[in-house]
Amino acid sequence: MNSKKKNSRSALRKLNDWLHLWLGLGSGIVVFIVSITGCFYAFQQEIKDALEPWRFVEVQHKPFVPPSQLLDTAQTYMPGQTPTGLTYSNQEGAAAVGYEGLENGKHTFTAVFMNPYTGEFLQKQQALGEGQFDFFQFVLDGHRALWLPYEIGRPIVGIATLIFLVLLVTGLVMWWPRKWNKTNVKKSFNIKWNGSFKRVNYDLHNVVGFYSLLFAFVLAVTGLVWSFGWFADSLYYVTSGGEAMPVHSHPHSDVSRAGMASDTVSALDKAWYKTLAQEPDAQGFFMTPTLEHADDAIEVIAYQDHGSWYNRNEYYYDRYTLEHYRVKGDKYEEASFADQLYMLNYDIHIGAVWGLPGKVLAFFLSLICASLPVTGFLVWWNKKKKPKASITAADHQRKMKPQAGIAKV
Repeated sequence: MNSKKKNSRSALRKLNDWLHLWLGLGSGIVVFIVSITGCFYAFQQEIKDALEPWRFVEVQHKPFVPPSQLLDTAQTYMPGQTPTGLTYSNQEGAAAVGYEGLENGKHTFTAVFMNPYTGEFLQKQQALGEGQFDFFQFVLDGHRALWLPYEIGRPIVGIATLIFLVLLVTGLVMWWPRKWNKTNVKKSFNIKWNGSFKRVNYDLHNVVGFYSLLFAFVLAVTGLVWSFGWFADSLYYVTSGGEAMPVHSHPHSDVSRAGMASDTVSALDKAWYKTLAQEPDAQGFFMTPTLEHADDAIEVIAYQDHGSWYNRNEYYYDRYTLEHYRVKGDKYEEASFADQLYMLNYDIHIGAVWGLPGKVLAFFLSLICASLPVTGFLVWWNKKKKPKASITAADHQRKMKPQAGIAKV
């Protein structure tokens, strides 16, 4: 009976090792690209802040100008264009109006930066467009879609990330010592830096992979939330205790009240001031300045922390009456655990939820994830190369004995 159990375990282990090998070889290049681009993207905000001084202004002890003044200034530099977003930063940050669209089939984005205290123009930045190159957008396109059209690249990245989750499980099974004795424990938890290249490489794959397993699992899961709708729905179902993810829909303005507000711009200013009265300590705001449909509501998002996005309060107003609408999960602190986890997803993925230390952690984790396909390939390659059998002196003597006998005859 014991022999049958051992044989069964041995067969399962061989199957596990086979899956780990071939799934790793098949998805390795995608995992490497996604991980290494994640490294580059980790500090994109800090790098932009250092290289783009127009993102900051001198603090003044007076209120910010209303959205209408920023829109008027931006329109001067973007004539005939429709603004798609307007942001206020904290007291030291510039305000910006964004213009997103398509040009010759390519995604374009232009931002006009302004002083929020005066509405003065600071900089026009065209991140993407004809003849333009944005390094971080290039990195992000590689991270999310391998520089392929998104409808092709995103599913490939998603499938490779799912495979990566399987590799984490099969890798843990391979790492698990058959016997928990002192020698095996030492091999499993320590890198033998004074060993041969093959041994160090094996330890970098085996030991480092084990230490980073849980964090790599979190990175993969948070990435899959954007890759597949069914995965996001399933995660919400599990974390909510069996509830379906609600369809995110904005409330609608009462069209029958049309004409009660003078125009959209003045309504946007009033909504901004109403929100500001409730959020005097917010560290940033975002609003959509253009309402496409008659029943669209005005949306103003107030971010509670500078440098992260999860802790936010969302305000919706009737565009005609400025009545404040509440929706489920519109305030982070009042949201359910599942809704809070969904809001946290992006900040967890990039490490921003823990500030700069979290981004450093995300950087090194991405670097480790990028190294695993490389070290894993080298482990397989080194095993594949069988050393040529060397002829010993004894073998040589045995081969020469018959020839010596013939010579004597």
